[in-house]
Amino acid sequence: MLNIWDVYWGLRVEQCPCDVHFVEWLEEQGLTGKRIYHFGTGGHHYIGIRCAEPELDCTVLGITASPKEYEAFVKLATENPSITKTYSAYFGDIYTSNAKLLPRFDIVTLFHSCEFRSEKNDAYGALTDLEVMQLFTDQTDVGGHILFYTGSFAYASAEPIIADWVKSRSVEEIGQFKTLRVFRKTA
Repeated sequence: MLNIWDVYWGLRVEQCPCDVHFVEWLEEQGLTGKRIYHFGTGGHHYIGIRCAEPELDCTVLGITASPKEYEAFVKLATENPSITKTYSAYFGDIYTSNAKLLPRFDIVTLFHSCEFRSEKNDAYGALTDLEVMQLFTDQTDVGGHILFYTGSFAYASAEPIIADWVKSRSVEEIGQFKTLRVFRKTA
């Protein structure tokens, strides 16, 4: 049985400061036209909606393991079909991601690392958090960015895994923006 996320991060973006901070970071850095992978869409789908705006002009592929968040995306796409030109969300477990099914990215948000992985995922051979970090780094172009959320309830668990990830991939930490740790892929 798929390990789903039964908590609904509703329509209020205030529940997800990481998403707001991410869009602010894009704006401050002047990053436009980027290909983004977003882990954890929230029912608000804030990143997908904001990145579709002409000022950012980014494409976003988001994943959610919450049936209600996915239903919110279907409603969004049905009511505003033009959003699907730049934003798509899919329902699934990020821990079953397969590089053969993924495109290349300029930016990856791994805000919810260690929040969702448990022995339930082991039942179907799911990846570990470190393996997810490695896989999405491998799918990120050189010079691209990978971001983590320091305000996550599971950040204390993610922090040592991030340290192991840094040792296993060619990345450098380039700073912090509000609640986000920002890394760049170097090779």
